[in-house]
Amino acid sequence: MNKTIRRAAVFTLLMVLALLVRATWVQFYEGRALANDKDNRRNVIATYAAPLGNIIVAGEAVTGSARTKGSDLAYKRTYTDGELYAAVTGYASQAYAPTQLEGIYQDLLNGTDDRLKTVMDTVTGKRAEPGNVVTTIDPDVQKAGYEALGDKKGAAVAIDPATGKILAVVSTPSYDPSSLTDANTAGSAWKQLTKDPDKPLTNRALRQPVAPGSTFKLVVAAAALEDGLYRSVDEKTDSPDPYTLPGTVTVLENENRSAPCENASIRVALQYSCNNVFAKMAYDLGQDKVRATAEKFGFNDDKQDVPVRAYESVYPSGMDDAQTALTGIGQFDVTATPLQMAMVSAAVAHGGELVSPHMVSEITDSGGDVLKDYDDEAGTTRIMSSETADELRSAMRTVVEEGTGTNARIPGATVGGKTGTAQRGENNSQTPYAWFTSYAEADGKEVAVAVMVEQSDAARSEVSGNGLAAPVAKAMMEAALKG
Repeated sequence: MNKTIRRAAVFTLLMVLALLVRATWVQFYEGRALANDKDNRRNVIATYAAPLGNIIVAGEAVTGSARTKGSDLAYKRTYTDGELYAAVTGYASQAYAPTQLEGIYQDLLNGTDDRLKTVMDTVTGKRAEPGNVVTTIDPDVQKAGYEALGDKKGAAVAIDPATGKILAVVSTPSYDPSSLTDANTAGSAWKQLTKDPDKPLTNRALRQPVAPGSTFKLVVAAAALEDGLYRSVDEKTDSPDPYTLPGTVTVLENENRSAPCENASIRVALQYSCNNVFAKMAYDLGQDKVRATAEKFGFNDDKQDVPVRAYESVYPSGMDDAQTALTGIGQFDVTATPLQMAMVSAAVAHGGELVSPHMVSEITDSGGDVLKDYDDEAGTTRIMSSETADELRSAMRTVVEEGTGTNARIPGATVGGKTGTAQRGENNSQTPYAWFTSYAEADGKEVAVAVMVEQSDAARSEVSGNGLAAPVAKAMMEAALKG
């Protein structure tokens, strides 16, 4: 063989080897990437080739699957009481990426989760039977909150303080997830929902942190008692009225000008919601101590998963003295979700300990065998001493029994709470947020609730935590105590 032929043979062999390497690369690496691409139609066809697993509330499926006609997508998702549970389930759509529990557990619900595979599934390559998601939601509490909010724009969360189980996640206005499930009609529904100025797709309970107003005074009170600035909720504070914000000439007013707020105790200051007391208290403590307590409750945590990731509630940093004082009344740049404020009340109710809130109890395979138990994995964090929690519970009861939260009273139950009305917009130009966070206990049962009303048909002068939010909390607490 002459040199020219030998070189040609080597070159040809190298070309063949390169082709084999490239083919192997495309088949095993790029092929897998293409197969997993979200725009690969085959994945959607495979997902909806059979009925999906279900999301369960109190032993009943609130989701389902229906056979389609004239489509290569054999099934589509259906919902029972879709608007009631939309803030919990989210949606599974043939046209859009799934959200909420539908999104987090999509592999489990469509049968591609490796934990579902049997030996035979592995051998044959067949997709496993889908699993189910069992929630902690109490349908009576969920319905009570949804109906009580009614036409109001707002949100509510209820938690069992002893277990961390989330009993309700309500956001209004809501939407029907069924409108987004069918690829043929989802586009028009999506356009309508996204253009709606009331933003029904926004989960206000978990993903819209706003100024918490006077409900944040509970956090400041906890910081003061834990720090030793005050030893009891009945000890008089050093709180001039009127109070001028430090370093300014701005006088901080109290909503009730005739309330006994000068040097008021924490109990009286919570009862009448005295701004001067808690603004001065935050300034005296300093922003670092208030922030440290807030962060124990869950503020500034950008990975708050329940398992849906809640948006971060914020206690700011780098403030001047006047701004620090304003944070004491839940203003300046303090923000919180209803979930976060329900966590505050839950920790107070549970003797100063916070059990990790979660709205999924367990996930199972198609036969009901548990793949993961979230109830057993719920951790507990000590937020404050049991003595501080006792003091705050007592003061919160005074708020409901004879203070600003009387609309939350429940005959035969012990109820404590805190109202809040938070300024909104530049120079408070928009309708204020109305808040109420609370706990209730009776016959060995307990519940913690937080409600935020963003907009209602009430006149601006009638917007208050007691008038708008407390009745919603009362309805939810009653349902939980009866459950």
